[in-house]
Amino acid sequence: MVDPSQAVDGREPRRGGTVLEVGPLPGRPGIRARGEISEVTRSPWEAALAGLARQHADVSYVELSEVGFVDVAGVAALAVTALGLPGGRMVVEHPPPQVPRVLGLFWPGLRRLEMAPR
Repeated sequence: MVDPSQAVDGREPRRGGTVLEVGPLPGRPGIRARGEISEVTRSPWEAALAGLARQHADVSYVELSEVGFVDVAGVAALAVTALGLPGGRMVVEHPPPQVPRVLGLFWPGLRRLEMAPR
């Protein structure tokens, strides 16, 4: 789990009760996130994506079924990470609806990032 503080029980309450938990995906290369990705939780989100990029081989997975919200900067971090991969692709599974919309607006031709819808 990625957490920038010494949070109790692996959760970090932030301003307004915003929480983000990020950990490895069991059985395949990738990460699973839970909570919200916003200005308040951006640092652990970007740290998790950087770690994913360092371990990237051919396909990496980002599982977001338990993420309720991702702001534009959080989607941008995802896109920038995919653009920086040496090859292969990143598959985003079960993204909140705003993720494919923002990607379509700002990165319409980004083929290294695939959506596996909810």
